[in-house]
Amino acid sequence: MMARIVLVVDDDVKTVELVKLYLHRDGYKVLTAYDGTEALNLARQARPDLVVLDLMLPGIDGLQICRTLKEESDVPIIMLTARTTEDDKLEGLDCGADDYVTKPFSPRELAARVRAVLRRLPEETLQRGPVEITRGELVLNFYKRQASISGKPLHLTPVEFKLLGVLAKEPGRVFSRAQLIEMVFGWDFDGFDRTVDVHILNLRRKLEPDPSHPMYIQTVYGAGYRFESAG
Repeated sequence: MMARIVLVVDDDVKTVELVKLYLHRDGYKVLTAYDGTEALNLARQARPDLVVLDLMLPGIDGLQICRTLKEESDVPIIMLTARTTEDDKLEGLDCGADDYVTKPFSPRELAARVRAVLRRLPEETLQRGPVEITRGELVLNFYKRQASISGKPLHLTPVEFKLLGVLAKEPGRVFSRAQLIEMVFGWDFDGFDRTVDVHILNLRRKLEPDPSHPMYIQTVYGAGYRFESAG
């Protein structure tokens, strides 16, 4: 099972290193940023599973980062800040934060809150991304779990939709069969690599104008599959 990614954002280096130490102990992959602009760019690029976010940052402040990220995705956010008044907490929660931790803080408690927030999320929401994406003539709506091509609905099974969603969220990225099994079926799936090939074949029949010469889902021989935006 791949480690979940936590982005820690604070302009205080000692705070970042302390939080990073405790999250590493819990098995998370930790990314760090020290100002608002860097944090926003890194969150968009890496699509973490959770963000620990200070409010008072150079450049873009934490509240604006929180609002922006919540407009673009459903990533959970834990505020970590020295602003301790009730109004501050309400403002943070109103902008979409999932939890609010005040400084000085216990790093063990913060790590426990990270675990708690991730536990209460549906498994599907751990695949970060927008509610809807468009790739050429293909449109995927993750909230409605609907797909269409050139305005015509695609009648996909739940597994086909999830597989297509994983690929389409990251055009150009090559996914191995093992990665797709983990992300679509779960790390404890006891099937075999051929399962992925069968679902890819069925997806191509529904998605591609010419399944024998696919434009969207391409095979990378010896490596796996990748999605390319056609048109």
